[in-house]
Amino acid sequence: VQLVESGGGLVQVGGSLTLSCAASGFTFEVYTIGWFRQAPGKEREGVSCMGFSLGSTYYADSVKGRFTISIDNAKNMVYLQMNSLKPEDTAIYYCAAAGPPYYCSGFFVGYDYWGQGAQVTVSS
Repeated sequence: VQLVESGGGLVQVGGSLTLSCAASGFTFEVYTIGWFRQAPGKEREGVSCMGFSLGSTYYADSVKGRFTISIDNAKNMVYLQMNSLKPEDTAIYYCAAAGPPYYCSGFFVGYDYWGQGAQVTVSS
């Protein structure tokens, strides 16, 4: 199982950035994919997730209305479109996968597979 993030970088406040996560080595369609982030000195937090079997999505309140998760099943790719970025969005972002029976929810549990992370820095 492999998850590889890309697309991180430096962006100004109010700008946009899209993170990509390439997934391989597992049955993509039955897994839940989540995006997490960890800022310096803070605990890792769940940002968004998408469950393929139930077609569900979830967004943390801190990103709701600004971030959008999407998938491309044909390419086994998951994306996180981030708009109206704020300095507090600065963090290392990780994509992760959770297999059955876990599903997309605000509890963000069951994630066994993780990518290496992508740095996102929002400058003011």
